Amino acid sequence: MTDTTSVAASVPMVLADGVSKSFGTNEVLKSISLEVKRGEVMCLVGPSGSGKSTFLRLINHLEILSAGRLSVDGDLVGYRETAGKLYELKPKEASMQRRDIGMVFQRFNLFPHMTALENVMEAPIRVKGQPKQEVRKRALELLARVGLAERADYYPAHLSGGQQQRVAIARALAMDPKLMLFDEPTSALDPELVGEVLDVMKELATSGMTMIVVTHEMGFAREVADSLVFMDGGVVVESGDPREVLSNPTHERTKAFLSKVL
Repeated sequence: MTDTTSVAASVPMVLADGVSKSFGTNEVLKSISLEVKRGEVMCLVGPSGSGKSTFLRLINHLEILSAGRLSVDGDLVGYRETAGKLYELKPKEASMQRRDIGMVFQRFNLFPHMTALENVMEAPIRVKGQPKQEVRKRALELLARVGLAERADYYPAHLSGGQQQRVAIARALAMDPKLMLFDEPTSALDPELVGEVLDVMKELATSGMTMIVVTHEMGFAREVADSLVFMDGGVVVESGDPREVLSNPTHERTKAFLSKVL
């Protein structure tokens, strides 16, 4: 008898096969193929406009594929396959799929009229219909986990950028995602606030969360990531162990990019 647990564990958390995306005549992603294992932390690096953020948005079906296939935990993202043909999911079905994927953006996108605690509680109550008291207890635990237990009743306007971003991470975790996507989560922060957000992300990685991180923080990539992918012009130029790629890049384009950011 097959051990279903070991079979499930062998299924990649994210599998991209020939993923392409165009906006009109602008081809932003050109046949990207990569795999993210369960519990892996992958960092995507590269110049602005290289397609990194678009790739993240495709994983969450915030954008629609132009070509190729993308699956999360063995399920096609945004589509179902019947008799060899792909059919796009209805918006409600796509939203159900999206519940399992947490996403943290550059901008914190917190509800300004809600406290930190209310921001974290909103989705589990509204989307999952969980009991309010249960959600409140969990939300307080998550705020403590990101170091904001004393700020639960503060509104976003009274929190620093780093604190708002940590609330945004707690909010994403409140849905118990199987995968976390981070789109340059520290790029909008003052330099002295970057570390507090990266510390929370390091703790998440240590806990075994599968993460894909678009970042310019090479120190974080070197220390925390299991794999590093350098993208440019919509293609994967180079990938591998972060310490190896950052110390000994083989591609001239990677060398040129790293010489400017390291």
